[in-house]
Amino acid sequence: MGIIMNKKIALYPGTFDPVTYGHYDIIERALNLFDEVIVAVAISQDKKPMFSLKERIMMTEEAVKHLKNVRVVGFDILTIDLAHQYDAAVLIRGLRAVSDFEYELQLGYLNNSLDDTIETVYLMPKLKHAFISSSIVRNLLKFNGKTEHLLPKPVQKIIGSMTSCTLP
Repeated sequence: MGIIMNKKIALYPGTFDPVTYGHYDIIERALNLFDEVIVAVAISQDKKPMFSLKERIMMTEEAVKHLKNVRVVGFDILTIDLAHQYDAAVLIRGLRAVSDFEYELQLGYLNNSLDDTIETVYLMPKLKHAFISSSIVRNLLKFNGKTEHLLPKPVQKIIGSMTSCTLP
């Protein structure tokens, strides 16, 4: 009889408005550490996203569909509650620069205060992706700027197929 190991599930929550090469890089790195990565796309009405939840989920699913052990879900509950729902023992957060650190540290402490059995792991994207943020991409999209080097090809294709009247 073999020993049954607990599956290590990581939850990577975010707005993903849209999902970028930086996000994709974090997902790949997390897959090297965990058995399964759940990319959790937040509704995030407070952030007034450019893309609908449905569009962000679709873009993220397309970006990761060839990766094994990754699934994409939408959510509008506390991240800790979502982690419980999927038996995730770890929350993944990305750090690009020192400016991200203070916010992410506070968020990590908050989540720890809600459930100290769920760890937060901070991952950095490769240096070539460290400057990429969804807000930079959204700003470029507003002015029809070049984004091919910032977005996974399936995401770029989806955004390119949207008419300019759907982008603010």
